[in-house]
Amino acid sequence: MRVLPCSPLPVLLLLLQPWETQLQFAGPRCRTGPLDLVFVIDSSRSVRPFEFETMRQFLMGLLRGLDLGPNATRVGVIQYSSQVQSVFRLGAFSRREDMERAIRALVPLAQGTMTGLAIQYAMNVAFSVAEGARPPEARVPRVAVIVTDGRPQDRVAEVAAQARARGIEIYAVGVQRADVGSLRAMASPPLDEHVFLVESFDLIQEFGLQFQGRLCAIDLCIEGTHGCEHHCVSSPGSYFCHCRAGFILQQDQRSCRAIDHCSFGNHSCQHECVNTLGGPRCHCREGHDLLPDGKSCQARDLCNGVDHGCEFQCVSEGLTYRCLCPEGRQLQADGKSCNRCREGHVDLVLLVDGSKSVRPQNFELVKRFVNQIVDFLDVSPEGTRVGLVQFSSRVRTEFPLGRYGTAEEVKQAVLAIEYMERGTMTGLALRHMVEHSFSEAQGARPRVLNVPRVGLVFTDGRSQDDISVWAARAKEEGIVMYAVGVGKAVEEELREIASEPAELHVSYSPDFNTMTHLLENLKGSICPEEGISAGTELRSPCECESLVEFQGRTLGALESLTQSLAQLMARLEDLENQLATHK
Repeated sequence: MRVLPCSPLPVLLLLLQPWETQLQFAGPRCRTGPLDLVFVIDSSRSVRPFEFETMRQFLMGLLRGLDLGPNATRVGVIQYSSQVQSVFRLGAFSRREDMERAIRALVPLAQGTMTGLAIQYAMNVAFSVAEGARPPEARVPRVAVIVTDGRPQDRVAEVAAQARARGIEIYAVGVQRADVGSLRAMASPPLDEHVFLVESFDLIQEFGLQFQGRLCAIDLCIEGTHGCEHHCVSSPGSYFCHCRAGFILQQDQRSCRAIDHCSFGNHSCQHECVNTLGGPRCHCREGHDLLPDGKSCQARDLCNGVDHGCEFQCVSEGLTYRCLCPEGRQLQADGKSCNRCREGHVDLVLLVDGSKSVRPQNFELVKRFVNQIVDFLDVSPEGTRVGLVQFSSRVRTEFPLGRYGTAEEVKQAVLAIEYMERGTMTGLALRHMVEHSFSEAQGARPRVLNVPRVGLVFTDGRSQDDISVWAARAKEEGIVMYAVGVGKAVEEELREIASEPAELHVSYSPDFNTMTHLLENLKGSICPEEGISAGTELRSPCECESLVEFQGRTLGALESLTQSLAQLMARLEDLENQLATHK
């Protein structure tokens, strides 16, 4: 029978090397010499519940590979976060069952990460004779195993050096987010034998023997009678079962069950939590999409995903949608189309954002979008007049209301506009529109004609100046304001610019390539009335007052025609009498 010499120190490193690389030994179980071993466990809030559960299983599995007893290996456990707590001292238990019971009852502290404080406690308290450590003259090795997943919030180098000077051998095991520099500052030399870093808590148990030439062991896993459902891991003269990632060992210490991550209650999923082998995953209810944070859900915008057929505007509402009509028009029985007013006059000024954030290629898309708006307007000197103002850090009138008399002329002028770049002075642009763009000198029709005045602001970001004063002034001047936002446009500013109700006067698109869907919303927004000759008040024929006025005017015209006809008949009769006299 071949037996290798045993050393007490490597026993604690039972799991500190992949179990697949273990050497196989024959013969009876080798008993180790005495050892005082203290586990210093990080239970800060960065250690998630299912990770702490894995660490708990790691501790209990490690105990099964130790030769426990008052005259053999004594084990103590402390946990720390912003404070230090003794789970059980070195002299508390000699039976593995009692230790496992205390470890199962362990509740994490879930605060900060004061690793230096924990090392100080281990040096001064946990390894004291009063706590069960054997006296220095007994020359029993003292070993501390520190398991942590983060960067210490206090200093560790000095206190760790003091602990090593007192004869405490320190092993530093880092998991996931652990700071390698801190691990090296804590551990005993040689560092390549005392510092270990693993990718996750699930892998912490898949480390095997470190000092194979100095550790006496029997590989009972190779006999095939272990009964482990997933993995069997050898320990000196024994073994323990280990589950694959995403599973936890059952009470029989052999079978495995999937970890119910969702039951820990810290998944933060807005709708539903779903367990997977990789951990908890969030799932959204029907009609919603998961946002990039992996937790929040957003109602799916059905208006962008279906052929809704709404003439004016589509509004998503959970699993369905509805159509809206602009102010003054009613939704028809088909639920999609709106009743129409007769076409006619309107003065429309477009304020186009030419700031640096738009970028040249997107500015070309904006010009194409503007021309698509022009396509559904009746552009003429007597019908709709169109003007365009570009703004960035300054304001420039590209063409006033009275310059072009056809849609084709307007579209050609739009294509010829040059990109300005620089800042985003939306407030300055609104002031320019109110003070200049709708003046008669710029081609706007006199107010006495009651031609509707419409302003449409197109922007992709937050204004660098105040917009509130001139946004309010525009509406006070009777200008119907529409706001179209793209990308990083600020909803609050869009609503402040637009007339009420906001849902009918504010449009938004997440990017320039998809903004064409806004056209359907804008087509029905401008409802100009049928052209009436100059000097006549323009009013909506859809309004009751206009119908009454029209009726009055018609009756007056008929009365005037009747009087003129009577006068004409009288003259004819007079002429006939004169002819008869000459005969």
